[in-house]
Amino acid sequence: MLAAERSGRLSEKGSRIGGRVSSALVRQAKHQTGIEADTELIEFALATVALEDNFAEAFKKSRGKVDPALKLGF
Repeated sequence: MLAAERSGRLSEKGSRIGGRVSSALVRQAKHQTGIEADTELIEFALATVALEDNFAEAFKKSRGKVDPALKLGF
């Protein structure tokens, strides 16, 4: 959330989202995050998606591109 705030993505709150979701899903997400308010939970989920760094995909793309003779020190 700090990264989202620093990027300016939390400054304006003019959008609304509505929809039906599983109560069990919401309960588990609140339990795991410690977030109690629905609005904050939605904001957290959206920030998580919006600020995804795609590390796993970048890691997969780099497979086989490092010299096997490179000494990594362990």
